[in-house]
Amino acid sequence: MKRHSKNQNLVIHDESDYSGFPVQVGKGPFVKQYLERLYSAIGLAVGQYSRVFAFRVDLRFPKDAELPESAYTNQVINRFIESFKAKTRHNRQKARQENKQAHDSEVRFVWAREIGGDGRPHYHVAILLNFDAFNAIGKFEAGRDNIFNRLEQAWASALGLSVDCVRGLVEIPANPAYCLRRNDPQSLAAFFYRASYLCKVATKVYGSGQHGFGASRI
Repeated sequence: MKRHSKNQNLVIHDESDYSGFPVQVGKGPFVKQYLERLYSAIGLAVGQYSRVFAFRVDLRFPKDAELPESAYTNQVINRFIESFKAKTRHNRQKARQENKQAHDSEVRFVWAREIGGDGRPHYHVAILLNFDAFNAIGKFEAGRDNIFNRLEQAWASALGLSVDCVRGLVEIPANPAYCLRRNDPQSLAAFFYRASYLCKVATKVYGSGQHGFGASRI
């Protein structure tokens, strides 16, 4: 086993697949433990829901706003996740008031903290929800009751800023959304391949006291 030179606890994975799922070889090598946690998060989601709505989002920091030191630690991604979970619960409560049969949804996630060429951190995030509750991110327009606006609101809350101050900082990449089907390995493999990018060794900082990766455990 090849160990990471800056963190001997991490094992390097340089194969073209993980547990039969392809990875983005051109972005490798990868951290084996990160691939394991991605694999586990997907397994937990499809174990609970026969169909899972999974999507990618990137979170960036404002260039001009004064932020507290804690904003540049992983406290900020934890606050984002908790805020998004709370907004999702609220949405489902409202949905059940209108329709008692409305589906609930856990929020599962995978994130990677990376440092860009400008030396500033940013986050790549994958979120997994119950497809019967959510099946679209929604239009990228302010004021709509959709996932995109809940993402913006959650990022604003995490940074302690107004929503107006984070416009453009919640980036939805091209072709972001996937429907994972429990009994369709191809659908799982397609998303695993896309999200394997978060598990790469490159552009993460090791030894800074901040984890470069996190994922749901339940």
